[in-house]
Amino acid sequence: YIFYTDWMWTSFVVFSVSQSTMLAVGAVYYMLFTGVPGTATYYATIMTIYTWVAKGAWFALGYPYDFIVVPVWIPSAMLLDLTYWATRRNKHAVIIIGGTLVGLSLPLFNMVNLLLIRDPLEVAFKYPRPTLPAYMTPIEPQVGKFYNSP
Repeated sequence: YIFYTDWMWTSFVVFSVSQSTMLAVGAVYYMLFTGVPGTATYYATIMTIYTWVAKGAWFALGYPYDFIVVPVWIPSAMLLDLTYWATRRNKHAVIIIGGTLVGLSLPLFNMVNLLLIRDPLEVAFKYPRPTLPAYMTPIEPQVGKFYNSP
């Protein structure tokens, strides 16, 4: 949440690009080699469940429930499956059209998802960063301490 608060727009863009790519490339790879429409939705469901497990693990470690936001992969994956079903005869079409649909829809779904969670800044102040141990505490530079320096 602190990373998201400090770098909100950058985080959103980076995560949108990486998650769209992960879904489109992974699912298209499986669909083209198995020939099974519905594979993208299955793939997205597995990734969603993995994220739920990670969210539970972080929550068990004492972090706030909103620390991990589960991305909305499934609707974009369903669009990819529909594209694959509609363009079964042309493998390049599913890559171009399906990949475009995922790349355009996933950031939109995630934007709505992020609007529904608590304000990351509020969460960051309510759950401050843990204090660093002494050996990790940065030492301030001692420049100009022993002589008059401009």
